[in-house]
Amino acid sequence: ADCRYTCHQECSSLIQLDCRRPGQCQSQLSPEGTLLPPHSQNVTQTVEEEKPEPPTVQEIKEKIEKYNAKVTNCLLMKLNDDGTYTGFIKVHLKLCRPVTVPAGIRPQSIYDALKEVNLADMTDKRTSFYLPLDAIKQLHISSTTTVSEVIQGLLKKFMVVDNPQKFALFKEMRKDGQVLFQKLPLTEFPLYLRLLAGPDTDVLSFVLKENETGEVEWDAFSIPELQNFLLILDKEEKDKIQQVQRKYEKFKQRLQQTLKEARGKPG
Repeated sequence: ADCRYTCHQECSSLIQLDCRRPGQCQSQLSPEGTLLPPHSQNVTQTVEEEKPEPPTVQEIKEKIEKYNAKVTNCLLMKLNDDGTYTGFIKVHLKLCRPVTVPAGIRPQSIYDALKEVNLADMTDKRTSFYLPLDAIKQLHISSTTTVSEVIQGLLKKFMVVDNPQKFALFKEMRKDGQVLFQKLPLTEFPLYLRLLAGPDTDVLSFVLKENETGEVEWDAFSIPELQNFLLILDKEEKDKIQQVQRKYEKFKQRLQQTLKEARGKPG
């Protein structure tokens, strides 16, 4: 409030400010704006954030019972004898860019799924297309299933052969009328987050999006992928040109019709 110091939320535990006395924090800052401990110029302190203790089996059992009591469908969680548990999560696919899939491959059958047949390995031909916007996929996973494994599982179900590193899993939350997205680390366990939040997807939902790390890393794409991108961009450009031409053609027709009706009228 006094010195207007700003930091990331996850860095707040590392910041030491004496805000009880106005102006005190400013005297503890070096010319470069680095916060220094009082009475010392060469002391480095490391503050480790305490991680919460993992829940016990009894606590997990109680949480699962509360979770299942709120479930309005058959998608219940089940506790195993070894303390792990299984359940369902829904993932919304909100991908803006096309994905790469094998060309000319038949849909996966139940036999393929049971035998874990990878249809993508049957051909070297590739094609790119846009997945339906906001498609939803339901996954049955374990409490030990990580975000990385969820991403790989989704790509396998849709036979996407792109590098999994191009994608990221986000958790979507609603707070004070706003929709907030937070990227999940690859080692996070989505089913545990689902358990804590409850079955209501308005409280928490999962979204698969492109892994935005700044500028697009074109080196991560293969030559056929880049060629397909050019074809798609060329088609989109032509569609946009036609839309603009139709818009101004209608505008021109309306102007001509207005001028025709105005002829012979005073003023």
